[in-house]
Amino acid sequence: MAFVSIVSTIVLGYLLGAMPFAVIVARAHGVDIFSQGSGNPGATNVKRSVGKKAGNLVFLLDFLKGCLAVLWPGWVFSAWEGAVPLGIWGLVAAIIGHSCSVFMQFRGGKGVATAMGGLLALNPWVLLIGVLVWLGLFKLSRYVSLASIGFGVSLPLSALLLQQTHALVIFLTLLAAVIVYRHKANIQRLLNGTENRFN
Repeated sequence: MAFVSIVSTIVLGYLLGAMPFAVIVARAHGVDIFSQGSGNPGATNVKRSVGKKAGNLVFLLDFLKGCLAVLWPGWVFSAWEGAVPLGIWGLVAAIIGHSCSVFMQFRGGKGVATAMGGLLALNPWVLLIGVLVWLGLFKLSRYVSLASIGFGVSLPLSALLLQQTHALVIFLTLLAAVIVYRHKANIQRLLNGTENRFN
């Protein structure tokens, strides 16, 4: 049963994460998101290239992907003692699916909105601290990328501060590393002074 639950969680989590909502919403507005702005199929690029409502819709849908990937194993496999580690497996798979989607030739977004949705289900307090860090950095700098990097780095630190489980701290440390790595081009532009501010 454990093997079936883990495999099911990973497979469905990946497929949920791989759903290309940025591409679908942008295409509904007659826009190829890969040829616009940064070319990144994420909520920020949709907001810049298509409009605020479209970008917010993509963020919400990507957020819900992560939330659902964490929650559904607990509903189906019932025992809450196994739901947290299964939820972590589900969120890992969803972030991989979002970043390397089988529906987009293994391209994808940076996974921040999906991670936020999953964290709401896993640990709302860690998410709250991360969101406050994101908002503070964004208000000060107007750089979405810098705010997202700060959000990622805050996650394992806040989990340690809140004395969360070792499994969650390790997962959040790896997630922070992935978020920073996925922003490596943005980091280079920040260092060069060529990163676009969000107005």
